[in-house]
Amino acid sequence: MRCPFCGSEETQVKDSRPTEDSSSIRRRRSCPDCDERFTTFERVQLREMTVLKSGGRKQPFDRDKIIKSMQIALQKRPVEIEGIETATSQIVRKLESKGEQEIASDVIGAAVMDALKDLDKIGYIRYASVYKDFRQPEDFNEFLEDVKVLQSKTK
Repeated sequence: MRCPFCGSEETQVKDSRPTEDSSSIRRRRSCPDCDERFTTFERVQLREMTVLKSGGRKQPFDRDKIIKSMQIALQKRPVEIEGIETATSQIVRKLESKGEQEIASDVIGAAVMDALKDLDKIGYIRYASVYKDFRQPEDFNEFLEDVKVLQSKTK
């Protein structure tokens, strides 16, 4: 594994352990050249998936895009990166278990929304405002009313 700080290819594994949901291995690494430490994750990839975008374009599936979009939605929220990693692993497992090689981007977006709904309500609303492409304040208000109805049903 190449060191992200100095580029050295001689890094050492200091500690390995499974993540909370046992879907990946978390490795703490150290670089003997620059003495920096960093973490890597090793996970199983069942199949290569392709994302089918709304305009018909195709691109390789990238789990990091899910993580980044969740991090943006959860910015300044009390959610740890481990929670985002766990939710992302669950989303990827769910998508892989469908057995389809091509997955529509709206299916991925809906899965992210479902995960955020359980993780953090504010992050869920932030993500929905972009994913659902709210154009008017009324769109936002309608969505919030739906969230309130769902929340009252779960109490």
